[in-house]
Amino acid sequence: MKTVLIKNAKIVNEGVIKNGDVYIENDRIVEIEDSISVKTSITQVIDAEGRYLLPGMIDDQVHFREPGLTHKATIETESRAAVAGGITSFIEMPNTVPQATTIEKLEEKFSIAKKTSWANYSFMFGGTNDNLDEILKVDKNKVAGLKLFLGSSTGNMLVDNPEVLEEIFSKTDLLISVHCEDEATIKKNLEEYLSKYGEDIPIEMHPKIRSGEACYISSSKAIELAKKTGARLHVFHLSTEKETHLFSNKKKLSEKKITSEVCVHHLWFTDKDYKTKGTKIKWNPAVKSQKDQDGLWKALLDGRIDVIATDHAPHTLEEKNNGYTKAPSGGPLVQHALVALFEMYHKGKISLEKIVEKTAHNPAILFQIKDRGYIREGYKADLVLVDLVAPWSVNKDNIFYKCGWSPFEGTAFKSRITHTFVNGVLTYHNFKFPNRSTPERLTFNR
Repeated sequence: MKTVLIKNAKIVNEGVIKNGDVYIENDRIVEIEDSISVKTSITQVIDAEGRYLLPGMIDDQVHFREPGLTHKATIETESRAAVAGGITSFIEMPNTVPQATTIEKLEEKFSIAKKTSWANYSFMFGGTNDNLDEILKVDKNKVAGLKLFLGSSTGNMLVDNPEVLEEIFSKTDLLISVHCEDEATIKKNLEEYLSKYGEDIPIEMHPKIRSGEACYISSSKAIELAKKTGARLHVFHLSTEKETHLFSNKKKLSEKKITSEVCVHHLWFTDKDYKTKGTKIKWNPAVKSQKDQDGLWKALLDGRIDVIATDHAPHTLEEKNNGYTKAPSGGPLVQHALVALFEMYHKGKISLEKIVEKTAHNPAILFQIKDRGYIREGYKADLVLVDLVAPWSVNKDNIFYKCGWSPFEGTAFKSRITHTFVNGVLTYHNFKFPNRSTPERLTFNR
């Protein structure tokens, strides 16, 4: 039996920070006390020396590009980078090649993850205009949920038939996660800017083309449909202040039928950063104004936004360095999301307790994930040790993404993740990977 004792940690859990020790046997937390004596039978003792111990982040939205787009990334490379960033579980999206829009293709992705992933994993099943029969076959206890793209997407994954959409919302008991941008509005805006600039549209026009109005039209329609049908709806990556008013903080998260998420890049970057970052911060939905970012922060802190995620979506530098119309949207984030949030803690924007709530506790509640997301006796030992006073800078030598770049390159962070445990195994330690992790398929209490 493998045993680990973490001593003298500042444990951040369930709204409280307290000093204590955590004892792990195999993959589970067995004991949490103010002080636990060191026994000769303990395999490994780690003196946390006052560092902060957090439950590992559960990232509910990533694109790891496998199968079919492995020149950008693989489940193995990106899950390894995620572990370096303190993410111990992830939920991956269906728009790979082929798309995960049949049970067979979905299970093929689970098979890849079982063999190669460094973090615990689940996948979204993809909805289209013509696969309702397959959607109804999905077991809600074995899969994270259903993903619908209500804005531009790859291949036929845009669900733009209102009758089909209502039928999906009415008939599935899966949690429905949506990307909300109105396709007609985006097309109209793009035509306008193409006529003005030709193919050389300045990147600064991205939030005008994929506008706040496009987001609001789509989000409000999805919410209206969820209320009409009683569907369980989760709206991904809010990017506007206006959208935040569509959501409520009147109920506990476990009682909400309609929930929302914000991504780290929308909390960090604004449209002023396009001048220096260019297409490296081209995301869908677009990074928008300071007013929008301020509104997102307000809604995050008051409970209208429930979860922080990454929408990690890597592309090669060669692809990103194209002009506006050809440069793909998305960027790598899993390795640097938590340390970016710690930087915001240092700036007084968010507490450590709130970071843990939005990155670990709430994803576990929202997706009803079994035995993860908390530091509790009997729970899986997915844990992260953080040193809040260990400065470092992001550079190509310490980036673990397969694509080899980060929108945070050159950024100096005050904090660093020193240890990551996945199911009790010390998988990451100070930019090294001492042990191969033992990841598991996420299970759900539904």
